[in-house]
Amino acid sequence: MTASPGRRVLLAAPRGYCAGVDRAVIAVEKALEQYGAPVYVRHEIVHNKYVVQTLEKKGAIFVERTEEVPPGNIVMFSAHGVAPTVHEEARQGRLATIDATCPLVTKVHKEAVRFADDDYDILLIGHEGHEEVIGTSGEAPDHIQLVDGPGDVEKVEVRDPSKVVWLSQTTLSVDETMETVDALKEKFPQLISPPSDDICYATQNRQLAVKQMGAEADLVIVVGSRNSSNSKRLVEVAKLAGARESYLVDFAAEIDEAWLEGVSTVGVTSGASVPEVLVEEVLEWLAQRGFEDVELVKAAEESITFSLPKELRRDLREEAAALIAERTRAEDPAGE
Repeated sequence: MTASPGRRVLLAAPRGYCAGVDRAVIAVEKALEQYGAPVYVRHEIVHNKYVVQTLEKKGAIFVERTEEVPPGNIVMFSAHGVAPTVHEEARQGRLATIDATCPLVTKVHKEAVRFADDDYDILLIGHEGHEEVIGTSGEAPDHIQLVDGPGDVEKVEVRDPSKVVWLSQTTLSVDETMETVDALKEKFPQLISPPSDDICYATQNRQLAVKQMGAEADLVIVVGSRNSSNSKRLVEVAKLAGARESYLVDFAAEIDEAWLEGVSTVGVTSGASVPEVLVEEVLEWLAQRGFEDVELVKAAEESITFSLPKELRRDLREEAAALIAERTRAEDPAGE
């Protein structure tokens, strides 16, 4: 089918995999390659249906609780991070661990510990129930309270208004976060900000690209899973930027042709946990319907990379076997 006059696609850049997601997915693949299946992963390694299904086919087993992993096995912690209690659960369960927490999330965890050690009240801006929020809150549960948007500010109480700091979930909308921060500062004028921005560079860059194309696009298609916070935020950002409509899809097959009615410009982007192959399928789907003219909307350059988890440099199968042997000796010191 030839391109129809006036029909075009605006393709966001950057989009898709960020450095933390790339690191986490490669970590699972390397662990399977080095140690063989199964490798257990606590929660989805990243919030993307396609990625999880692909890794399952290679031998990864995803579990919701650490206790589901049989002793003597390897368990990997997802890019979203976990609370210290989860590390202890793994130790008690005689499991060898690989920590694939995104280094930017780890930074927030360290900030939480430092401010808690200095006896601050910590106001964590984020969405209740999100794995990252659960992990960060677990670093200092006695000092952290969740603020889930500006509407939560009224109920926030602190011990000392001169010793209060805000931190945030890394995958939020920048605008949404600052709206909450402004409301908190009205209530607590001495509120201090973290020493560095908690919203991750990838989240900001993807939102910036969507803002740039949203004003021109009639429709914005965001490729991403429904449990992906940063992908859902892109849908919201597109609408706020001026797009008439925006939808979240896991796969091209989920696009409804009715969405294209009266549309001449389609914006396409993807969340930070989405492989490029899924975007290519969407572009092909659109091309088959006359949207062959693709223009790049470039908001930023990204060159950040993270080294793989240090645990991949050790023999974890041997470690896991040693943990089982240690428990056996503890339970039967006489060897009977």
